[in-house]
Amino acid sequence: MKTLILAALFFTSSADLFSQLENFDEVPAQRVKYHQDFLTFLEKDSTTRLDVFVQVPYQEVQFVKTGQGFEAAYTVTVSVFDEEKNNLITEKIWNEKIVAMGFDITVSRDNYNLSFRSFTLSPGVYFIKTSILDKDSRREFSSENLYTIRDLKHRPSVSDVMIVADIKNIDGNSKMVPNISRNISTDTDGLPMFFEVYTDSAGEYTFDFIISDKENSELYKMTYKKTLNQGTNQLFFTLDSLALNLGTFLVSVNLKAGNENILGTARKSFISRWQGVPASIIDLDKAIEQLVYIASPEELETIKNSADTMEKTKNFVEFWKKKDANPKDENNPAFEEYYRRVAYSNENFSNYTEGWLSDRGMVLIILGLPDNIERHPFEYDSKPYEVWQYYDLNKSLVFVDNTGFGDYRLVTPLYGDLFRYRY
Repeated sequence: MKTLILAALFFTSSADLFSQLENFDEVPAQRVKYHQDFLTFLEKDSTTRLDVFVQVPYQEVQFVKTGQGFEAAYTVTVSVFDEEKNNLITEKIWNEKIVAMGFDITVSRDNYNLSFRSFTLSPGVYFIKTSILDKDSRREFSSENLYTIRDLKHRPSVSDVMIVADIKNIDGNSKMVPNISRNISTDTDGLPMFFEVYTDSAGEYTFDFIISDKENSELYKMTYKKTLNQGTNQLFFTLDSLALNLGTFLVSVNLKAGNENILGTARKSFISRWQGVPASIIDLDKAIEQLVYIASPEELETIKNSADTMEKTKNFVEFWKKKDANPKDENNPAFEEYYRRVAYSNENFSNYTEGWLSDRGMVLIILGLPDNIERHPFEYDSKPYEVWQYYDLNKSLVFVDNTGFGDYRLVTPLYGDLFRYRY
């Protein structure tokens, strides 16, 4: 049964977002050091407020043991330039500190720190750079974005859409926790959204909620009527019972007066995932291709030749269930570890091809990280090479860079280890 919930809420900023008129290129990448997003709302004085949110996973910062447990600290910088990147318009820098009582908290994939800052900006196109600097490791990561702030002063108009992770009741007020990564288990959680509508007069309006895929095919449409008040209307909406596959989708909110033309539109991209499937998987076909090091040709053929995308997803998940040592537990360590290694290989070994297709990526995905790596990049009488040592396997693997451009090729046979996936 489809459930619609529209309610006025007290909104406290703290989470995920992106531009109002989004496209699929703006969805977070498979491997991220931090999540960030943007939202624009109309203030009471008719100025536009841009909220910039930065979410940092605990796993991506370095914790230091203290007398009180473990601490990590980092600096966030948000710089707003004009569209041509010539002039710095405004910049905000702030420090964040994380305190964890136990080591298991610091390495949990579910834990993150969330912060935001607000900017008052006129409608237009801006170049926004965000960055985080880990104070202990001194590692710095950044992201560059072109973002359009729409003119929300015309009435009626619709603010940007926030994907909501949770709603908490604090001191009698409903406060939202936004979903920065936009990973949604749509089969269990539905699609919860928050947005504002600005009107000059009270009246009944029609909302069309449309979900489409990358090919712009309309997969779902729901129409809902709601009486709005004059001024600012804060609305929360949940779309339940969605039958979406794994992958990236776009939700559009179209505001109309009755059945007339569209008066305002807001769009938000999100990633649909299934329970038990790693959140890093956002491209089902690519994830299936990456099974080449663990699945037999017959198993791959069965998955690829599924009747439709839904059956393909089910066959993919079923393949990994057979690899799960404890199927009663929702977590599947073999599944998670395999694609963690894929992401690591893409991040560290990409060259002429994606890292997971390289020889080093192949070995790492199958056998895991080696116990020791001997690197020889500048030997006088030989080409650059690396020696990976696996002590428990009594094995040393040699990779040689014949081109001098980082394209390391395996010269030591695996001797039967090709499908010997260890985790």
